[in-house]
Amino acid sequence: MQEELRPYPATVNDEGMYHHARQVAATMLGQDNVRVGAQLMGAEDFSFYAQKFAGAFFFIGVRNTSMEAMHPLHSPYFVIDEDVLPVGAAFHAAVAMEYLIKHTTAAN
Repeated sequence: MQEELRPYPATVNDEGMYHHARQVAATMLGQDNVRVGAQLMGAEDFSFYAQKFAGAFFFIGVRNTSMEAMHPLHSPYFVIDEDVLPVGAAFHAAVAMEYLIKHTTAAN
């Protein structure tokens, strides 16, 4: 039996959500710590979500040059700097909370 592969759509940020997440990041982390990354051609499950809801795909920096040698994300030798995990969790929560505050206020 041959399985039909489902092609991945391109991941495209919603412009409003992108600006919202960028503003939250700049407020939380400082403007100098927020950068626009290079465009990528990788497949990403997030693209399916972004077709249904306004979304913004972003990376949380995990590079720490004082740690082991740097390897790409999907390498079996990749080592994450776990100190960034609380920052990433707080950022995700702040994006959601600020969005709800902004849109709840606008609705009332």
